[in-house]
Amino acid sequence: MNHKTAAWFRRGIQNGTPIALGYFAVSFTLGIAAKNAGLTAWQGALASVTTVASAGEFAGFEVIAAGASYLEMAMMMLVINARYVLMSCSLSQKLDPDLPLFHRLLIGWGVTDEIFGVSVCVPDKLNPWYNYGMMAISIPAWTLGTFIGVAVGNVLPALVVNALSVGIYGMFLAIIIPPGRKNKVIAGLVAISMLASLGMAKLPVVSGISSGMRTILLTVVIAGIAAVLFPIQEEEEAHA
Repeated sequence: MNHKTAAWFRRGIQNGTPIALGYFAVSFTLGIAAKNAGLTAWQGALASVTTVASAGEFAGFEVIAAGASYLEMAMMMLVINARYVLMSCSLSQKLDPDLPLFHRLLIGWGVTDEIFGVSVCVPDKLNPWYNYGMMAISIPAWTLGTFIGVAVGNVLPALVVNALSVGIYGMFLAIIIPPGRKNKVIAGLVAISMLASLGMAKLPVVSGISSGMRTILLTVVIAGIAAVLFPIQEEEEAHA
């Protein structure tokens, strides 16, 4: 690891620390769901370290608790986690075209909503070791939180568990507020996205769609409209 790579890795750890703290709190409640589904602490931790997806894991534990088949679980995971395909495609545009495939696969495996949100804010090209730094601190926190949640989660009062579960939303705000303050277009799109998400969750016609699929539809529609109305010039065009 050369000096530049080490600097990116340290920067990733630094910026990933708030994500790790949020993950620990949220995965604690996830561990309680795993225990209620009949999983041991080690099984819950294994599910977290291999999946790294809150909504997907919650849905998976519900499927396990219901005694559903592996096929039903696979279909559920495919629908709920499909949004990460869009995020990975977006991040691929920020990577060096000559970056080896194994780096791309590792980055894709570690893509989460929060890591994606931080990664897209990096100017110019994205160094894979920046993502590895965030993954190195956030994924163990996610896994450890699930383990402890299974082991001792039901001992805590319900109010404490509920307080821990909302920590992730504060982290989301920390991601979207700084770029929103700098760019009115981004701020407007964030507001529209929130209102549209609320509307789709409440309207009778679309509220029955899974949260993962709603996220995909909103991402494609809003991002597509924004790309047409507010295109971003390529770097070489901007400096021409």
